[in-house]
Amino acid sequence: MKILQLGKFYPIRGGVEKVMYDIMLGLSERGIYCDMLCASTEDYPQEDIKVNDFGNVFVVKTSIKAAATMLAPAMITRLIKIAANYDIIHIHHPDPMAALALLLSGYKGKVVLHWHSDILKQKTLLKLYKPLQNWLIKRANIIVGTTPVYVQESLFLKDVQDKIDYIPIGVLPISADVDLKESILRKHEDKTLIFSLGRLVEYKGFEYLIEAAKYLPVNYKVVIGGKGPLKDSLETLIAEFKLQDKVELLGFLTDEEAYAYFEVSKLFVLSSIFKTEAFAIVQIEAMSCGTPIITADIPGSGVSWVNQNEISGLICERKNAKDLAKSINLIEQNEILYKKLCEGAKNRFENNFHRDVMIDKTISLYSKLLAKT
Repeated sequence: MKILQLGKFYPIRGGVEKVMYDIMLGLSERGIYCDMLCASTEDYPQEDIKVNDFGNVFVVKTSIKAAATMLAPAMITRLIKIAANYDIIHIHHPDPMAALALLLSGYKGKVVLHWHSDILKQKTLLKLYKPLQNWLIKRANIIVGTTPVYVQESLFLKDVQDKIDYIPIGVLPISADVDLKESILRKHEDKTLIFSLGRLVEYKGFEYLIEAAKYLPVNYKVVIGGKGPLKDSLETLIAEFKLQDKVELLGFLTDEEAYAYFEVSKLFVLSSIFKTEAFAIVQIEAMSCGTPIITADIPGSGVSWVNQNEISGLICERKNAKDLAKSINLIEQNEILYKKLCEGAKNRFENNFHRDVMIDKTISLYSKLLAKT
């Protein structure tokens, strides 16, 4: 079989393009032809990148960025030229440019629609995009989510549940640099670290994690990695609560630095509050280290399917700093529970979110789809 992953951006920055790239890499490493066609970001040049003998990344030039999407007409012309080479085009949503390219390509083969999330915030974009989105839903032979919960509860997919399935996101286990870990432990000597990681934006709910620090023991320190537009307001909140000794915004972290924090921290907290957080790859990265997770119960999201209550971590009430702190303190005070969650997180990762699991499920879906031809 020959597969094309279609959509999003290069270099890899967000979760959607990471899933695309990891599927392409996992399939091609098993000797299955799989390429990836995407738009450039951060002024990356237009080029073809040979990943291995069975996989390539085709990066086309972005002309304009508008309404939180990339406009890359070159994606249309490139797809018209290469579409017939593939048995399946696996398109990743939401990405209006990729959907338009598929529509205009004239492609007649099988289509897998990977529904990473609904379009929630960009209301104007959705109005313009909805007819194309409706076409894409109808055109797809199968629609997959990252969790069964999200695609079952999406209002956009309620009439097509007969062609719904899911492919859980999978990653390789994290392995952190020993020197980096020792450096972090020296910096935060005598502190028990609570780690969180993500863009400093509204839906991440970091203000509730910061407030929760008021109710934590003095030896606990909340460290938050990531950058974003809310940095100044979160710094102000830390100062208002007089939590400079208990909360630190770390700024941008490299992958290697993030991996080290995952491994040395006692807990990982995902404080997200809106359905915009559909899965959160950071959860499974933490699980791969055997680090328990605390998440909020977000209606319609797959987050609480990934982190299962009292198995891989705990689930608290959304937008409730005191309940978040209560969950953290419960683990701090109960060593038996903590050890159980550490083991549960590791086992849940190995059984459900290892990259091999994602690739196995992907191959199985492709094979069934092509068998119907």
